[in-house]
Amino acid sequence: METFPIASDPGLTMRTLAQRIKAQGTALGFDLVGISPVHPPAHGDSFAEWLRRGYDGEMEYMARTAEKRLHPGEFLPWARSVVSVALNYNTPHGREAKAEGIRGWISRYAWGNDYHDVMHVKLTRLLEYVRAEAGTEVQGRIFVDAGPVLDREAGARAGIGWYGKNTNLLSMTIGSFFFLGELFLSLDLEWDRPIRDRCGQCRLCLDACPTNAFVGPYVLDARKCISYLTIELKGAIPRELRPLMGNHIFGCDICQDVCPYNTKGKPTKEQAFHPREGLHAPELIPLLSLSEAEFKAKFAGSPILRAKRRGFLRNVCVALGNLKRPEAMPALIRTLQSDPDPLVRGHAAWALGQIRAPEAEAALCATGSRETDPTVREEIESAISTLDQS
Repeated sequence: METFPIASDPGLTMRTLAQRIKAQGTALGFDLVGISPVHPPAHGDSFAEWLRRGYDGEMEYMARTAEKRLHPGEFLPWARSVVSVALNYNTPHGREAKAEGIRGWISRYAWGNDYHDVMHVKLTRLLEYVRAEAGTEVQGRIFVDAGPVLDREAGARAGIGWYGKNTNLLSMTIGSFFFLGELFLSLDLEWDRPIRDRCGQCRLCLDACPTNAFVGPYVLDARKCISYLTIELKGAIPRELRPLMGNHIFGCDICQDVCPYNTKGKPTKEQAFHPREGLHAPELIPLLSLSEAEFKAKFAGSPILRAKRRGFLRNVCVALGNLKRPEAMPALIRTLQSDPDPLVRGHAAWALGQIRAPEAEAALCATGSRETDPTVREEIESAISTLDQS
C-alpha cells in the first residue's frame, strides 16, 4: 500500500507511524503486534455457516451481533486500520505439579487476574501514544474479547498467527496460550501480511478432545466443548457429556496442551497472570462450601466470576463424580441436602450416583422424598437408577 505523510507532520509517514506503534506495543508488554485493514472477514462464510448449524449453542450474542462482526466497516465507519495485539499468559505450571489430593483443573488463562482489565490498560496507553505521536485527532476504539469483533480473524490477517485446527490462533514464537485484543484506528496505516498455516498433517488436538467437540479440522461444535460446558452453558450439563469432562471445573486446555507449538512455549512476563493461591489445580471439596458472598470474594478480579457460583459449583460436583472418591461423599451429601441452588443440588445427586456407595444411595433416597424442585428430583431418580444398575 502507499504510505502518505501525515498532514500535521509531513516527515512522518503511515509506514513510520505503524512501525512506531508496533514498537510501542512491544514496550508496553505485548508479545506480538500486527496491523490489518478494516475489511470484511476472509472467513465470513464459514462463520455464518457455523452459526447456521447451531454450533454456538447458547451463546446468543454471537448471532445477535453477526452482522457487525461480518461488516466491521459499517459497525465502525470511521475505522481504517486494526492494531491486533497478543499477550502471552503461559506459565511453567502443569497438570502434574499437584496430582495428589482431590483436585480439579482450571484453565491456565484463569489462574491470575482478569485479562480484560490487564489488556485494556495497556491498549488505552497505546491509544494515547498513537494520538500523541500522530499529532492530529485520531478516533480509536478498544476491544478485549468483548464486542462484535472476530478477533482471531483480525489477528490472523495482521500476521499474529494462523488458525490452528483446534480453532485457536497459533504463533511460531509463543504457541497459543495468549490473549488477543484490538485497537481500531481512523488511520490508514501500513498493514502486515498474514502467515501461512503450519499445522500440516498434525491432528493431535482433534484426537485429544475427550468430548469429540471438533466436527473436523478448524470447526468446533461449542456445545460439546468443555470450556463452553463449564463457562458459557448456564443450565444443566447434558448427562452424556458429564463423564467425559474429567476433573475440569473451568475451561479445559487439552487441545492446547498437546499442540507441538506449545511444548516449548515461553513463560509470560506479565505477573498478573501468574497463579493466585489456590487457583492452580485447586482442592475440590472445600469449594462446595462457598456461599455466594464467599465465592465473589474468593474470585474477585478473576475470570472465574463469569461462571457464577451456581455454574462453578455445578462443575465441581461433576468433577467429584468423575473422580469417584468416597471421601467426597459427606460434602456432596451436604450439598444435595442444603445448597440453595437447584442446579447445584441436581449435579450433586449425579455425582453421588457415580460414586456408587451404600451411603450415597441412602442419602439420595432420603433426600428425594422431601425435595420440592422437579429438576432435582429427576436427577435424584436418575442417580438411584444408576446405582440400581451397578
